[in-house]
Amino acid sequence: MSRKIKKSILIGFDSLSILTSGWIAYFFLDPYIALTVQSFTTTLGLTIIIYLIFATQYKLFSKINRYTSIRESLAVVACVSFSFIASGLISVVLLQTVSFRFIVLTYIFSLASIVGSRILWRIFNEHQYKKLHGHLVEQQIRTLVVGAGNGGSVFIRSLKRNPSDVKVVGIVDDDFSKLKTLMYEVPIIGNIKDIPELVKKYRAQQITIAIPSLKPKEYERILDICNQAEITVNQMPSIEDVLQGKLSVSQFREIDVVDLLGRDEVKLDMQKISTKLSGKTVLVSGAGGSIGSEICRQIARFSPKKIILLGHGENSIYQINKELNNKYTGQIEIVPIIADIQDRNRIFEVMQQYIPDRVYHAAAHKHVPMMEYNPREAVKNNIYGTKNMAEAAKAAGVNSFVMISTDKAVNPPNIMGATKRVAEMIVTGLNEPGNTKFAAVRFGNVLGSRGSVVPLFKEQIKSGGPVTVTDFRMTRYFMTIPEASRLVIQAGALAQGGEIFILDMGEPVKIVDLAKKVVKLSGFTENEIPILETGIRPGEKLYEELLVDSEQSDQQVYEKIFVGKVTDKPLSNVMEFVYTLDDCSSEELKERLIGFANEKSEKKTVQHFQNKKEGVNTDVQENVQTSY
Repeated sequence: MSRKIKKSILIGFDSLSILTSGWIAYFFLDPYIALTVQSFTTTLGLTIIIYLIFATQYKLFSKINRYTSIRESLAVVACVSFSFIASGLISVVLLQTVSFRFIVLTYIFSLASIVGSRILWRIFNEHQYKKLHGHLVEQQIRTLVVGAGNGGSVFIRSLKRNPSDVKVVGIVDDDFSKLKTLMYEVPIIGNIKDIPELVKKYRAQQITIAIPSLKPKEYERILDICNQAEITVNQMPSIEDVLQGKLSVSQFREIDVVDLLGRDEVKLDMQKISTKLSGKTVLVSGAGGSIGSEICRQIARFSPKKIILLGHGENSIYQINKELNNKYTGQIEIVPIIADIQDRNRIFEVMQQYIPDRVYHAAAHKHVPMMEYNPREAVKNNIYGTKNMAEAAKAAGVNSFVMISTDKAVNPPNIMGATKRVAEMIVTGLNEPGNTKFAAVRFGNVLGSRGSVVPLFKEQIKSGGPVTVTDFRMTRYFMTIPEASRLVIQAGALAQGGEIFILDMGEPVKIVDLAKKVVKLSGFTENEIPILETGIRPGEKLYEELLVDSEQSDQQVYEKIFVGKVTDKPLSNVMEFVYTLDDCSSEELKERLIGFANEKSEKKTVQHFQNKKEGVNTDVQENVQTSY
């Protein structure tokens, strides 16, 4: 049945309800008062006309009545009440005399009929749903909800409105005043500390935390208590996910290690970013990676004209291309490009073909131990690849180029960090007034990215343990992928050219503490899944830094974004050094790269290399440029 027909039926039913209520009131009062036909018909006619006007204005006929709630019922009450008050006043003016007893009685009957019909319709629909989906009742998961506040209220009300395979058997909350009260007919049965015994008493099969504002320490406390009950623990989906259709109310979210670290949500300067991205062509290198793909998702929110997904991995580019096309077909042109940033000619060709307005360069080799074993690949990808991307962007007249860097570029003892530091020097060194604005954004580890320690811990736990940490003293800065990506986009919007932006990573976290949290989240104790120390791997540091002492700056350009006072070497010196790397042995390559990145005398380093390698001249520069 179409919405138009349903609307017509509602209009007819409500009008008939008022008319019928008037007749009932008339026959009820007839023995006691004398009502003229004119008074009767005028009053009822006016009431129906005024009600239809009010109801149309407040869209009562457009509401889906099977979802009628207290709010919708109050809207109907208000509409009926105003209609009768207005019709009564007009009747007094037109007829001089009118029976208020008749109006009041008709009003009561009309109100009961109109509001009652909607409530009965909802009850009937819920009954029919349960009848058709009776098998769900038998399979319902007995659930204990933690939290009797606003979050718990929204969650339980949504479950009541949308019957599912979840049966809430009770609520626990630490507010003693709520104990033994009801929330949408669900009893509040105890405090959080009572969870283990309540699980047994009510035969609960899972626990759902419904407190969106819960602090990390409280999460851990609740997890410790729930783990004693040996039961599945999850949390209600966010309202945003439900509204966007990503999750239904009964699709729970796993509690993530991010919840225990307590990262605050980043608020973006939407207007500033929108002016930089809306209607523009944006290229993202490494678009299939963890950070690159999330940058693409965040950029898409600002309605760019075109997003160019550039990456070397066919499958990863296919995945993000499919995801964005499914969501933004007809709104944004998504262009997948399979290309290697080491292929200089191909990169220049892509830049010249699409001439993007903005470039986010996220492609890089990032795994520290792997690059220690493969230093030449780190140089080819992180240095030559970045050089190709940056020079191609400048040649194509790109407005802004943002490179994704890392805290490992600070005082690097390893190949990966050293190559990223040299890449920073190239990018910021290419900046010239009036041309492409080049900037780098430096941040620490991202939780959930490929190569992140958290997935490794989960694999080890799944295999029965132990969980391995290289050194119990080791600390790292952590940030979520969405948070890092948003800040990168915000920093790009703020770039004037030549900056190295430093993201506020909060307090460093001990890796061993992170391992303990992941073990706890998995429902185990450290006795069940031990944590072992294995020794530092090649190239690893105990502590990461975002800035060296000389780079420290109080210049905060946005919430969580600082500009470091990074003093780079002259670009000519950096390029002179880069052009000599191709002929180094692996050991020499590592030694010289780390030395140069740590700001040792570049002139002496290059001269030392030229003394050892005779015949190095400008031809080397030319060969390197065309090879990479």
